Amino acid sequence: MAVEAPWQHGPLRASDNGRYIQHEDGTPFFWLGDTAWELFHRLDREEADHFLKTRAEQGINVIQAVALAEIDGLNDPNRYGHRPLLDNDPTRPDPSGYWDHMDYVIDRAAEYGLYIGLLPTWGDKVHPAWGVGPCVFNKENAYTFGRWIADRYKNRPNIIWINGGDRDPRGFEEIWRAVARGLRGGDGHRRLMSFHPPGERSSSEDLHDEEWLDLNMLQTGHGKRELDRIVRMIQAGYHRTPTKPILDGEPRYENHPIQFNPSEGYFDAGDVRLAVYTSVFAGGCGVTYGCHAVWQMAQDRYHPINNPISHWRYSLDLTGANQMRHLKTLAYAIRFHEMAPDQSLVSDNSSYRALRSLDGSRAAVYAANGGGTGVSRSFRGGRYAWFDPRKGTTTDWVALDGQDHAEAPHAEGRVKDWVLLLER
Repeated sequence: MAVEAPWQHGPLRASDNGRYIQHEDGTPFFWLGDTAWELFHRLDREEADHFLKTRAEQGINVIQAVALAEIDGLNDPNRYGHRPLLDNDPTRPDPSGYWDHMDYVIDRAAEYGLYIGLLPTWGDKVHPAWGVGPCVFNKENAYTFGRWIADRYKNRPNIIWINGGDRDPRGFEEIWRAVARGLRGGDGHRRLMSFHPPGERSSSEDLHDEEWLDLNMLQTGHGKRELDRIVRMIQAGYHRTPTKPILDGEPRYENHPIQFNPSEGYFDAGDVRLAVYTSVFAGGCGVTYGCHAVWQMAQDRYHPINNPISHWRYSLDLTGANQMRHLKTLAYAIRFHEMAPDQSLVSDNSSYRALRSLDGSRAAVYAANGGGTGVSRSFRGGRYAWFDPRKGTTTDWVALDGQDHAEAPHAEGRVKDWVLLLER
């Protein structure tokens, strides 16, 4: 699979206006991630290659994965029998092969044009709230480990640092700061850095003013189907100063039990679309997809966590996973880096999220429920079309001729979402 390496445009950084991610040469970058937390820990090389190739073909460009993994990642060896640390000491990485396997996977990802959003450790190695652990980090060894892992990967062009690991940083700030200082010292602040918080929390709430935090990340999680909370969380970070890009790094996973309870049903492709489009149209500079079987690399050799529906390999081709590429295609087509949220375009703030170009000539409205959409007076002399988030297709453009209403095409399925495109 031949790809153009995106890092040919230079390292990623926040844009000058703090609203999106771009390359060093100014080329905008729309983050379309996938959560593969157990990638290094649970897959062998053939499996990892299959996973990376599939996701690259589906349009994903960032893979979020963890070095010291969540599911007993210190004591349960990887597929080749290697553990990451000697005596679980963060200052003594095991030279026997664990890190060589990580090298291989990261390099294969680069060959497919994929960034690795690399978490040095999952949060249970820092914060004892839940998880297997054990807690092994303090301020001193956190800096040492951060510096060591950054030095190891400082010449890999496809690394994005993600500090944290599904934990509330409050009370443990100094340890996470030590990790960040180590990462910065090891790679000379050449890599974009974010922080992965726990469910229904954002890095902007606790760490926004940290110098090392380039990109705010939130986790809207796997609760109910309501969308207002997603909007509130994105907007809260969007409007903080100094301005920093923000994205949902863990929205509801496809085939995840709703509220962690299988009796409530499972999130499907429609639920995933609702969450990711809502977050982007609320101001996110990208978003991360996830699948419940894939994050844990569910397979027969491992005890399943919270009732995954199928094997990870069979879950790669789910409907929602194959629809994510359409969001990235749309983002580049509407020049997302020139857009900003503007709810004055719509009258119904619960069902519609609107973006308007900075020059006012273009707009895009996500209609979560489809149906009819009122058209702002400023566009009534222009034209409109509808973008289908299921198929990635766009209808023919139609002149508005003074109309104040555009009716969405018919859609099959429970979720009938559409995107209205407007031009003056």
